[in-house]
Amino acid sequence: MKIQIINGPNLNLLGVREPTIYGDAGFDPFFECLCKDYPEVEINYFQSNVEGFMIDKMHEVGFSADGIILNAGAYTHTSIALHDAIKAVKAPVVEVHISNVFVREEFRHHSMISSACFGVICGFGLEGYRLALEALLKRSQAK
Repeated sequence: MKIQIINGPNLNLLGVREPTIYGDAGFDPFFECLCKDYPEVEINYFQSNVEGFMIDKMHEVGFSADGIILNAGAYTHTSIALHDAIKAVKAPVVEVHISNVFVREEFRHHSMISSACFGVICGFGLEGYRLALEALLKRSQAK
């Protein structure tokens, strides 16, 4: 099984950026643990602060990967282009947010991409990525 994680803007600063919201752990150590915990799954990671690069990556892997875990960051609330890219690819996409967006600023309460996604996970910190991976594994086994 092949899973692609795509992280959007400012997520390269995890562990440094607003630790009271996003925690003080960087993504790389978490990703290493995730790969060790799921040796039977090929998990790839991509991060970009550029919306177009995220769409390009989705197009590149979205027809061969078994699933995509997408944390679009602030683009979640603004990007019709990401919505359309999710709908265009075959791979199921799980939208992930580290924080609970519903207890934050009101503009974060609406997602432009949720309606195109297989599922949405928010508020569980980095463990949300593991939950998304588990959901994609169960979906694959049910086929």
